[in-house]
Amino acid sequence: MIRILALIALAAIVVAPAAQAWTHYGGDQEGTRYVDLDQINTDNVSDLEIAWEYRTGDLAARPEAIHASAFEGTPILNNGNLVFCTPFNEIIALDPGTGIERWRYDAAVAEGLNPANQYVCRGVTPWEDASAADGTRCASRLFMGTVDYRLIAVDALTGEQCEGFGDGGQIQVDPGMTLLWPGEFHFTSPPAVIGDIVIVGSAIGDNARVEAPKGTVRAYNARTGEPVWTFDPIPLVPSDPGAETYGGADGIRAGHANVWSIMAVDEERDLVFLPTSSPSPDFYGGLRPGLNEYSNSVVAVRGSTGEVVWSFQTVHHDIWDFDVSAQPLLTTLTLDGEEVPVVVQNTKMGFVFVLHRETGEPIFPVEERAVPQSAVMGEWLSPTQPFPTIPAPLHPTEALDGSDAWGFTFWDRGACRRRFNALSSEGIYTPPTEEGILMYPFTGGGANWGSAAYDPDTQVMVVGMNRMVHEITLIPADEVVEARNHLDKEVALQRGAPFGMSRDLVMSSFGAPCNRPPWGTLVAVDLSTGEVLWERTRGTTEDLVSFLPAMATGEPALGGPMITAGGLVFEAGTLNYRIRARDMATGRRLWSHRLPAGTPATPMSYEYDGRQYVVIGSGGYGRVGTTMGDSIIAFALPENPRPRREPRYND
Repeated sequence: MIRILALIALAAIVVAPAAQAWTHYGGDQEGTRYVDLDQINTDNVSDLEIAWEYRTGDLAARPEAIHASAFEGTPILNNGNLVFCTPFNEIIALDPGTGIERWRYDAAVAEGLNPANQYVCRGVTPWEDASAADGTRCASRLFMGTVDYRLIAVDALTGEQCEGFGDGGQIQVDPGMTLLWPGEFHFTSPPAVIGDIVIVGSAIGDNARVEAPKGTVRAYNARTGEPVWTFDPIPLVPSDPGAETYGGADGIRAGHANVWSIMAVDEERDLVFLPTSSPSPDFYGGLRPGLNEYSNSVVAVRGSTGEVVWSFQTVHHDIWDFDVSAQPLLTTLTLDGEEVPVVVQNTKMGFVFVLHRETGEPIFPVEERAVPQSAVMGEWLSPTQPFPTIPAPLHPTEALDGSDAWGFTFWDRGACRRRFNALSSEGIYTPPTEEGILMYPFTGGGANWGSAAYDPDTQVMVVGMNRMVHEITLIPADEVVEARNHLDKEVALQRGAPFGMSRDLVMSSFGAPCNRPPWGTLVAVDLSTGEVLWERTRGTTEDLVSFLPAMATGEPALGGPMITAGGLVFEAGTLNYRIRARDMATGRRLWSHRLPAGTPATPMSYEYDGRQYVVIGSGGYGRVGTTMGDSIIAFALPENPRPRREPRYND
């Protein structure tokens, strides 16, 4: 019966209307999040309505586990199907015009794994076997990484596992060491594919221990699953390249620097761009003295061999959890009449590094500037950090004090002021201490995995910025277990280090950030000059504070923006359950629709049977307590146009 249904689905695909594809998680392998469609445009976007909605069934089938998940997936268009993965690693293929399910694959991941980054699957990645004869099973494949660290290949036309890949269609990846708990190591982002090679990074629980799993990047033959190469950002032995930057003469005491976010691919140059994270543990680095080469970096490797071509470090010796969390953006800029291939790297600090794609050299000047040096005994600090001069920082970097506190009322503002005054702040790169610091940007600040979108015609990038404050406090190792038992905040052991840590968002009694708004912005930057063209608040307080009218304070967001040729920016991702469309030229909001659940996802768009659709996943974010759901929703213009109406919005 399964075979019969698969053949029926395949027949439906063969006769399906032509579709213009959003082919990869970020729109394309370069991560531009741009679609060359203009049926929906600034003149008619206010007419958008729901075309169809599909429910995965997770809300009913997994009533407990779903609260440990985040629906961060963005679909792709592949072989006439709209394909996405659920947080629980099911791959689902839908009819792009109706949302009717065509096939479904279940990786059968267990509940109760307690994954460090929740149950998450951001996307799947396609591959075509150019040597296969027409009609060969698994000539078109989809790859997915799972929360129980498997790499899976399925037939893109039927959803059946590709038995010739690995062990019956999957590879069980070895984390390299015994895990503290099953969810310490897992996969969340889509693999990268270059030529006939599929590459996977990993997500690893932060701050559990010093000698933690390594952030090894693994490459496999896309046909057979045979290992091809590995790249270890952390040196394994003192003789490895970069070991001296970890104080490695007596061995390397660090792990991670993993690639948990989305990679970018330049097929023509045989380059894969790896955004690496911080070494372990995040908030104490005295056991890894040195700049910690390859961590917190953009690393360009040969796709065919894994050889490092160049690397550029965005943070030296990170003790702030400032991972390179955004996907590298690949484009070609016209500068002084010359076309220059570049990598644009957005960061948690709000810095934007524009690098030559072939060499890693900065296109615009980057200065090494002195940073604060007061720290706990035994810590090692870099005396300087890299600051790009163009564009200017998209997030404030100045020190905070009580005068920067904010509140809805006199009482909550006063409480925030007292908390600010009780903690130290020397601006960005304030080292953590036992007395506690205000960390701004916070660890989810600036640009996160939602990444940026880019319009190739105007050379304008749009990126979201999160602006909140963390309180970070180091706790002596012999006191950290007791602190975990009585503190109502995150407390991490950092086993093997002389200090554990506590981390807490600095919030008012009303559940709002203590720092001045905006708490979330969307920024447009002309990458040819570095000029900021506009900045808009992103989100309101409608779901944050119920006793006041909605205020345009902005909110932190996870999902990224999408740009269309219709002069529009679409974005969601905030806590107030909305997808929005903005005028690309001004940032003004032109349309908004309330969604059924929290939406930590990036929208996508495609044309199918002559109609343009905008699609967003709306399934919630368990960790922050949003309403949970399991929907994929498609919007389109009505088939019978309505009279034009002028939108009215406050952001």
